[in-house]
Amino acid sequence: MSELATRLERPALWVEADAAPAPMLPPEAPIAMPRQAFDEPLAAEIAAPHTSPHDIDRRRRILAAGTVALTALVAAGPFVLFNRHGFDTLETLGFGVFLVLASAIACWFCSAVAGHWVLRTGREQDDLGFAPHPPLPTRRTALLMPLYNEDAEAAFARLAGLDASLARLGASEAFDIFVLSDSRRESAVAAEQAAYRALRPQAHSRLFMRRRADNAERKAGNVAEWVRRFGGAYEFMVILDADSTMAGDTLLRLVDAMQRHPRVGLIQTAPTITNAGSVFARMSQFGVRMYGRVAAAGLAWWAGAEGTYWGHNAILRTRAFAEAAGLPILPGVKPFGGHILSHDVVEAALLRRAGWAVHVTAALDGSCEETPPTLLDFLQRDQRWCQGNLQHLRLVGAPGLNAVSRAQFAMGAMAYLSSPLWFAGLVIGLIIQLRYPADWDSFWYFLHPTVSPFLLTSLLSGLLLIGPKLLGCALVLGRPGECRAFGGRKAVLKSMALEVALSATLAPIMMVANSGFVFLTLRGRDAGWRPQRRDADGVAWGDAFRAMRPQMIVGALFCMALGFRPDLAVCFAPIVLPLLFAAPLVVLTSRRSLGERLARAGVLTTPDDHGVSAMPVVFRAPPRPTWEAAR
Repeated sequence: MSELATRLERPALWVEADAAPAPMLPPEAPIAMPRQAFDEPLAAEIAAPHTSPHDIDRRRRILAAGTVALTALVAAGPFVLFNRHGFDTLETLGFGVFLVLASAIACWFCSAVAGHWVLRTGREQDDLGFAPHPPLPTRRTALLMPLYNEDAEAAFARLAGLDASLARLGASEAFDIFVLSDSRRESAVAAEQAAYRALRPQAHSRLFMRRRADNAERKAGNVAEWVRRFGGAYEFMVILDADSTMAGDTLLRLVDAMQRHPRVGLIQTAPTITNAGSVFARMSQFGVRMYGRVAAAGLAWWAGAEGTYWGHNAILRTRAFAEAAGLPILPGVKPFGGHILSHDVVEAALLRRAGWAVHVTAALDGSCEETPPTLLDFLQRDQRWCQGNLQHLRLVGAPGLNAVSRAQFAMGAMAYLSSPLWFAGLVIGLIIQLRYPADWDSFWYFLHPTVSPFLLTSLLSGLLLIGPKLLGCALVLGRPGECRAFGGRKAVLKSMALEVALSATLAPIMMVANSGFVFLTLRGRDAGWRPQRRDADGVAWGDAFRAMRPQMIVGALFCMALGFRPDLAVCFAPIVLPLLFAAPLVVLTSRRSLGERLARAGVLTTPDDHGVSAMPVVFRAPPRPTWEAAR
């Protein structure tokens, strides 16, 4: 890293010429990548891929039946309450909102139950059968890392580790690494050049770099331009983010699976989070590591060969991607028209529409990424994702897509529409209560609860919300070796309790933020494209108060309304208090020093913190002079 950090004299901002310098790029191998159309149905019915589970229809019926049953069960309480004197207009509206939200969390819970069963019984390998000791690849693979004004030293350090991991396995000659720069800041471009020149003489795989003169269509356009120019030389390509990496063993297993299953177009791994420092990042890291596998395994169980794509840490068949996944330009203006923002889910749907299998797997370790270090950075990214996911609503009815692809579009949009629905449900419920006089018996209800529809609905709703977390925790506690890697049973339970408490506390803050994002998107506001901060340490108090002004205003408005029904204060406290104290919460959770204190106390730690890493990366591999000479 000291060599990577060495700065050359800052060169002028450069743009690749038509004839790139020989050391920078290999000979071109063009391949056609036509834009697809959504306004025409396909000519023929597409058969199910051979890697699709034979009982996939039964799995989906089980998921649907469980979702319906749990939704009906959790909705029974409010139905009984509202139906005592007949539904009025406001109660009907509130009950409808509740049904939508209840069905979403019921589906999430049922999927998690399936994922827990899959992992508990060791069935995560059933579909693709990854080899424990895969042979060296016989086909070439390109590793692509798109950059946009990122920390070049950190990004190239990740590539150095990945390159060394492949060298340890003797697989370097089967992989080429491409850095695809879309950067526009002169300092970022200069840093990328310096890091490239420092790493290239040491790299065991061939390392290339190119920068686009026009960064149209953002990351999707960056990758598509590479496919059209160089994709013909590579059977497979692996997409990485600037903050992600993969182990060499994992790459070999992915390539081997693609070689054995020629109709598989994409395999998406389930990356864990690494290198977390702040409280917020550690909370995310622990949650993904503890519960993420359960969610991924559940999705893989019912999606089968019609899975999704998250845009990175995935392997794709290059020709299949070129032939089937060229993104259309949607008619109309931003934010719903123009270039497709959340391109990954659309590309997966296009691959499946053309008959290629798309799989999500929870069977592979060794796939990692980093997370935004603060809540403000997380929300900045979420605003862009919100716009992209809402844009997918235009494609739900597109001809030729299968039902699972349509469902995934709807689920992605629901991830953000749930926030304004939750907010609307709270407002409607409060308005309904304001029509009645104060009932101080209800103020002490939680101290002396009695069996009632309200209690049953509250308990069941809570179980559905935290059930996937409980299932992930139970999985770890049931595996002694893995439990020790997390620090032991007590550390797991303490960490889970804090993670659940922090998630519940931050949820109202994110509800208001995402509701605002949905509102701005529907009004036509474009979220833009800003680089992601990945290593910030702390948020200034002034920045926190400015960013959290909407949350604090909403909290104050709730307090004013509760002045007319103070007996409801206890019920609304979990919502109102985090909103009122949103700014201090942002500052507190952004502190790296506090995160390190928690880690030293064994709280919110993962196997990486205890020296048990999923990334068997070798940073210094034996020199291979014959490879360098051959170049």
